[in-house]
Amino acid sequence: MAIFDWAANQGLVFLKTSNSLMKVVAFFIAWAALWLPLAIPIATLVKCRPPKPLALEQKLPLVASLYLIAPLVVWGASWVDGVSFADYGLGWELTVLLSLGKGLGLGILSLLALFIGQWILGWLDWHLENFHRLGQSLLPVLLLALWISLTEELVFRGFLITELQQNYSLWIAAVLSSIIFALLHLIWEQKNTLPQLPGLGLMGLVLVLARWADSGSLGLAWGLHASWIWGLACLDAAELISYTGKSQTWITGLGEKPLAGLAGFLCLLGVGALLFFV
Repeated sequence: MAIFDWAANQGLVFLKTSNSLMKVVAFFIAWAALWLPLAIPIATLVKCRPPKPLALEQKLPLVASLYLIAPLVVWGASWVDGVSFADYGLGWELTVLLSLGKGLGLGILSLLALFIGQWILGWLDWHLENFHRLGQSLLPVLLLALWISLTEELVFRGFLITELQQNYSLWIAAVLSSIIFALLHLIWEQKNTLPQLPGLGLMGLVLVLARWADSGSLGLAWGLHASWIWGLACLDAAELISYTGKSQTWITGLGEKPLAGLAGFLCLLGVGALLFFV
């Protein structure tokens, strides 16, 4: 027992004194170690067959188990460093919810600008006859989007940015966290995710900028992230848009994924410019 106590104490000393990159590595190792005992039986139950892409009904249980563990791992990191979730940008103030609302509004407006602009240019068609389908997905998809985005913001723009800033400038921390954010999306699917990696990296930078613009709070970044998940998922579920093929796919997005195209890039840059200058 004394040996185990000594090892635990040495581990805490290491975490408190090591470089922030080492702490980040330790964080993700701990997250994976806690998740794998759940992920393996779940993957067996839903009949995952790597490298075959996961269907939505296979992916959701795995994502849910991973994201349920995340707050526990972040809490462990905060306990080691002697800080609170508020230091990571997630306090209990009303201003967080107000910023969340602003982020949701800004994100939805950015998607409307993106798709209406492409419609005006003749690059996509709207299928308003499917509009009634939105009612079935709006609320459940919103709740799912809020949960997923809150978890990812707490990890990537909360813990990760705060930790990396202990040894690096904000912009280096932003780049490092955004690269990690983008690459970890490859866990779920490689073929369709690879073309989106630059867009995911830029999205990560914009969300870091949102935290900076919100005086260190995650509210605005949380709202933006949730609105993009919500809007895109609802459009896809209701089949409200389809591309006409009148534009190059590298503009509209490879595989009809906005993050894999120039238009999605410009949308993110527009939001980033608004956050920076306004």
